[in-house]
Amino acid sequence: MRIRIVDAFTDRPFAGNPAGVLLLDSFPEDAWLQRVALEVNHAETAFAHPLPEGGAADWALRWFTPLTEVAMCGHATLATAHVLHTTGAIEGPVRFASRSGVLVATPNADGSITLDFPTAPLTEVEVPQGVAEALGAEPLVAFDTGPDVGDLLVQLADEKTVLGLAPDHKALGTYSSRGIIATARAEDPDADHDFVSRCFFPNVGIDEDPVTGSAHTALAPFWSARLGRTDLTGLQASPRTGYVRTAVRGERTLLTGHAVTVIDGELLTP
Repeated sequence: MRIRIVDAFTDRPFAGNPAGVLLLDSFPEDAWLQRVALEVNHAETAFAHPLPEGGAADWALRWFTPLTEVAMCGHATLATAHVLHTTGAIEGPVRFASRSGVLVATPNADGSITLDFPTAPLTEVEVPQGVAEALGAEPLVAFDTGPDVGDLLVQLADEKTVLGLAPDHKALGTYSSRGIIATARAEDPDADHDFVSRCFFPNVGIDEDPVTGSAHTALAPFWSARLGRTDLTGLQASPRTGYVRTAVRGERTLLTGHAVTVIDGELLTP
């Protein structure tokens, strides 16, 4: 059984967000999927299998962290589409049936892939007690990102504050949300990005996610409303870093990035 490790939202190896990708004939029992995801031990491992022709989707897709299955994952979807296209399994757009509905991945002439995801609904909330202390910075505002994303998005004072965060992950793990998205506007108007973010998900076994596609379904409408533009570029400033080009189209948000296969091997298990 082939397994591939793909770095997503980057055009170079050892950057972006790594994901495991397994193409299957069908989904085996959940316990096996979870054990494989724990063995791979990346933020997510994606499992996909082809669906009968003529339906609403071409492939079924599921995502698992080392601890649990998740409802939405951008970088592992990008990684799966990359594997399907680079191996010749599919040409052109691919429709994935997922827990977040049908998600479409479309290859572009420059080698990037565009994901069509639901736009996260944003609801302003009070900053939960203790979040500032756990992050090590005082949020300006806080937003709930809805059930599919399931995070708390907080805006911080500036880009320098986001880059300098050294949060208490154990304390962050006491909150009921999947995690915390910390963001700020880019300081340099001539920078190659419009906003920065960092994402912390200790509740699902990921202290800091390198590049989070699903978070950008919330970051894109948040910053589009404040910057007055629908098309933006986000820099997720984890140690690995990665770029997500975003385009808000009403109830859908387009996420564009590159991907690179770094490991192509065999899983030696039934």
